[in-house]
Amino acid sequence: MITLPWPPSVNHMWRMFRSRLIISKVGREYRKAVAEQIQIQNAAKELKGALRVSITAYRPDNRKRDLDNLYKGVLDSLTHAKVWEDDSQIVDLRIKWGESIGGYLKVEIEVVDDPRAR
Repeated sequence: MITLPWPPSVNHMWRMFRSRLIISKVGREYRKAVAEQIQIQNAAKELKGALRVSITAYRPDNRKRDLDNLYKGVLDSLTHAKVWEDDSQIVDLRIKWGESIGGYLKVEIEVVDDPRAR
């Protein structure tokens, strides 16, 4: 299990620049924070094959948020940190709210049989 900092919103993670979508300063800082946590927690494994990823999100406060806006920046940051080769390896993605407040994520990653190969 990997513990990660709370991600910036999708709207803050990327920016349009000269008709191109680029990662913002906030996004680059989040990527760096994730990479540091991966190193500290010794989680960089460059996993191969099909993956199941389960994310439990512990809100930083009681404000209303959309759960589906959390995972994109997190998955891209884990790819950048070399936890796996590419997030296209994920065949099962689950995300849920945690019971408490805290402003962090718990991420579980498991190598699974690829149902697409059957």
